[in-house]
Amino acid sequence: ALQEHQWRLRYRARPREALQEHQWRLRYRARPRGGERRCSAMAARVAQGVRTVRRVSQAMLVGSRSMSAVAPYSFESLRATQVADSVLHVELNRPEKRNAMNKTLWREMVECFDRVSQDSDFRVVVISGAGKMFTTGIDLMDMAGDMLQSEETDVARKAWKLRNTIVQFQESFNAIEKCPKPVIAAIHSACIGGGIDLITACDIRLCSQDAWFQVKEVDIGIAADVGTLQRLPKVIGNASLVNELVYTARKMMADEAMSCGLVSRVFQDKEAMLEGAFHLATEIASKSPLAVQGSKLNMIYSRDHSVKEGLHYIATWNMSMLQTEDIVKSAQAALEKKAPKDITYSKL
Repeated sequence: ALQEHQWRLRYRARPREALQEHQWRLRYRARPRGGERRCSAMAARVAQGVRTVRRVSQAMLVGSRSMSAVAPYSFESLRATQVADSVLHVELNRPEKRNAMNKTLWREMVECFDRVSQDSDFRVVVISGAGKMFTTGIDLMDMAGDMLQSEETDVARKAWKLRNTIVQFQESFNAIEKCPKPVIAAIHSACIGGGIDLITACDIRLCSQDAWFQVKEVDIGIAADVGTLQRLPKVIGNASLVNELVYTARKMMADEAMSCGLVSRVFQDKEAMLEGAFHLATEIASKSPLAVQGSKLNMIYSRDHSVKEGLHYIATWNMSMLQTEDIVKSAQAALEKKAPKDITYSKL
């Protein structure tokens, strides 16, 4: 329809008059014959093409506004864009290096999620990888200098500096977990090594059918030290499977990741996965930010504490949070038979 519209513009045809004639014929039940019938059908297709062009133009306009709305989120190894109301999309943006994690990326992850934590304009984050795969993990060539070479000759001082470096790397993904906004990981193709550290710090994990996962560290002679060994057992809840994955460094495909609970949904391809992730993020963003973020903080606390301690914590939490105006808004909307997405909650 768009090609026909462009053809008509080139030859100075007038689709608006043709469309008006077609609508008049439909209204008075006229029956065009031969060439008139073909012109009417073509006019309808041209009109559809015009509407398509308008929708694309509007989408581009909205996209340009969204890009300007996240101007403070300017990074070298990450790309941040607003894809929907209150939803931020963060991409690992080193496609030429298969999104390998260099020192810049580790540092910018902390900066990005510390900023998101304080930004009331965003309620949900979707994180994905640009290019052909999610990530191949640590950029060994970039990291080798800091990890393996040191001017220190004293073993104790060398170890002290090395420990500080590891702790800094751990903070890169701790920042995701500490962020009160829900973070959705959208994984396609390879997710290796440090990628497992990253996604296990996220709240929800989705993947495409071509995704595969690998705890790669034993193949390069180290034990994973940035979160996989601590978070993966709690995410999957199957100690035997976790041990197998860690000790053998074998690949786990999308279907197995779904069956064991590492991901909650598998999509046909990357495009469908991102669409699903953005839809899910938009739905979450429509809820009360106090309720959603309070739930995340309490679930993380309860994961690391006993049931008794978790109950005590939520009781203390809700003695103030139950006084929010969001409860009144939700109750009133229920009485008026409105959908939760129709409620406007204040920023947090």
